[in-house]
Amino acid sequence: MEEITLQQLLEAGCHFGHKAERWHPKAAEFIYTKKDGIHIIDLGKTKAGLDSACAFVKELGLGGGELLFVATKRQAMGVVKEEAVRVGVPHLVQRWIGGFLTNWEEIKKNIVKIINLEADHATGKWKGMPKHEQSKLLRYIERLKILYGGVLTIKEKPNALFVVDVRREYAAVAEAKRMEIPIIAIVDTNSDPTGIDYVIPANDDAVGSIQAITRAIAGAYLEGKEMKQKETPILVPGEAAAPAEKPAEAPKKKKGRPKKTV
Repeated sequence: MEEITLQQLLEAGCHFGHKAERWHPKAAEFIYTKKDGIHIIDLGKTKAGLDSACAFVKELGLGGGELLFVATKRQAMGVVKEEAVRVGVPHLVQRWIGGFLTNWEEIKKNIVKIINLEADHATGKWKGMPKHEQSKLLRYIERLKILYGGVLTIKEKPNALFVVDVRREYAAVAEAKRMEIPIIAIVDTNSDPTGIDYVIPANDDAVGSIQAITRAIAGAYLEGKEMKQKETPILVPGEAAAPAEKPAEAPKKKKGRPKKTV
């Protein structure tokens, strides 16, 4: 896992907070100073929080857990989607789908419905339908994919969330807290870190800051996944696994009296 340095965090602009009058009192623990009316974040605490989050995410990937990226603000959408696609994790970047965690069974049905509709279209099951009905269904699928497109590969409820801007994603944070799902989040000086399991104090508005932290989180998760794949034996199709060797048996004792020797 490539460790991000303080210099890289500085160059990415992670230390710039919000205007001092917009601060949240509970963010005081990671504010270093105030300069020109802007709060400056302590990058030592940013690095400590990021290192802790990366260690957790790596273990999550190693254990086969599912991580969900959530970032719906304009400057974060593209960056987060790019990293999520790179490492193969589900993501929500258009808007949070209400009940995604608290009403998972219904959400799962919608995901399966989209997959089945696309499969029917690809295999030609729509051929007997009128053209206008086919067009209507295609438009319906496209509308659903705007919201669900990033989570069509998810099989079960995510085991953890990575969130950019906890103020904006308050609904996702509330659902995760209610379901006791760990939250990793970029927390700026205008946000309340209470209830966030892995707080990464940093600028949640600058693209460079979001990109640097998201890349580190994604890289840690990918490393965990790759370690898991190396540990899992790969069988060639049609080839049975080699049977385990039986331990050598102890020699059996012969019954009866021993023969007399002359």
